[in-house]
Amino acid sequence: MKSPKLTINAARLEQDFNELAEIGATVDGGVSRLALSNEDLLARAWFADRLDAAGLHMRDDDAGNLSGVLMCGGPKARTLILGSHLDSVPNGGRYDGSIGVLAALECARVIKAAGLKLRVNLEVINFTDEEGCWQSLFGSRGLTGNLHENYTIDKDADYGPFRAALFRAGIRPADVANARRDPKTVAGYLELHIEQGYRLDRDGVEIGVVSGIVGRATHQVIFHGQASHSGTTERERRRDALLGASQFIVLAHELWRDRYPEGVFTCGNLQVGPGAFNIIPNETRLTIECRHPDADTLAQMQDEILDLARQQAAAHGLFFTSRRMAQMPAVNLDDQVIGAIEQACELCQASHTRLISYAGHDAQMMTGFTPSGMIFVPSVGGISHSPREFTHWEHVVKGANVMLQTILLLAKRL
Repeated sequence: MKSPKLTINAARLEQDFNELAEIGATVDGGVSRLALSNEDLLARAWFADRLDAAGLHMRDDDAGNLSGVLMCGGPKARTLILGSHLDSVPNGGRYDGSIGVLAALECARVIKAAGLKLRVNLEVINFTDEEGCWQSLFGSRGLTGNLHENYTIDKDADYGPFRAALFRAGIRPADVANARRDPKTVAGYLELHIEQGYRLDRDGVEIGVVSGIVGRATHQVIFHGQASHSGTTERERRRDALLGASQFIVLAHELWRDRYPEGVFTCGNLQVGPGAFNIIPNETRLTIECRHPDADTLAQMQDEILDLARQQAAAHGLFFTSRRMAQMPAVNLDDQVIGAIEQACELCQASHTRLISYAGHDAQMMTGFTPSGMIFVPSVGGISHSPREFTHWEHVVKGANVMLQTILLLAKRL
């Protein structure tokens, strides 16, 4: 199969990447651009300048999503949305989200320079707060009409700082719902991203064609015991909340290993009260997360793990409570978009494989709203959310060229 004539400008893309990486740069080579922070606002301003220089029509919706539109399909054509996010986790990596936005911009520039007339318009977008500094996937939730309104009501927590950050960025909390688009005006969504896992790098594959994104369920679990003197309380009379929680965590990991090999279980924090070495803990709070690519299996997995927590609480004479904090459904990405990505890989002579994403992305929220797809490029060592996050530049370029050819194919099909 012949190589495509139209390709991205790799040097221009790399210059954009290096300039953006300076905004919020950390001393150990990472970036900190928390959503709605000074650094994030600077990155937005830089991105707006790039959109303007590219001759794209600027768009800034009520959820703070910033985008540039290339009207290459006519005023009545639907829009193919391309992009990702510029915000980061604290001291995160330079590639996460950024290459998706920058590659989308580069593809639009190449198509504009070539004077191509497509059946769709193209929109290059930076979604607000993908990482969840305030509310995970805030921008894509707003665009699709799936926002949680808890940021407007201080029911379970004080969301005043979140509202203040929105106002500071020029986003009125009362108007965020206006960001919802009419799905009839959107042709599809395409996102380029680093894998954030080790499979592509391990197997020497250049492109991951994402077939689905795992569902996630997050619960706060509390083991209630009884505080007492650590030296004088007999073993049989102890109601040690930390001991019960600890044994639950060990058994939950065993359950995950034995029954749910395609899933993920994580407990990343413990809060122990009263927190003194000579007092038996009377309370242990922990947050657990389950992930699985199948929605029914995810529901079964979290039910079994919560049942295990109740059993361990009873076994140690404890009282147990839990509260679901977040639930994100598993999704399958669009078959037509997947097929276009695979065909683009063949055109670009890129090795490729289908895989499931075990990290959440804006594409997860866009799926169900419009036909959506994702292109993964390798993460060296599978490291992400870290200054050590790294992707070989030739893989970024290959991914951007696959994205370009996918856009051209989708413009004919969607």
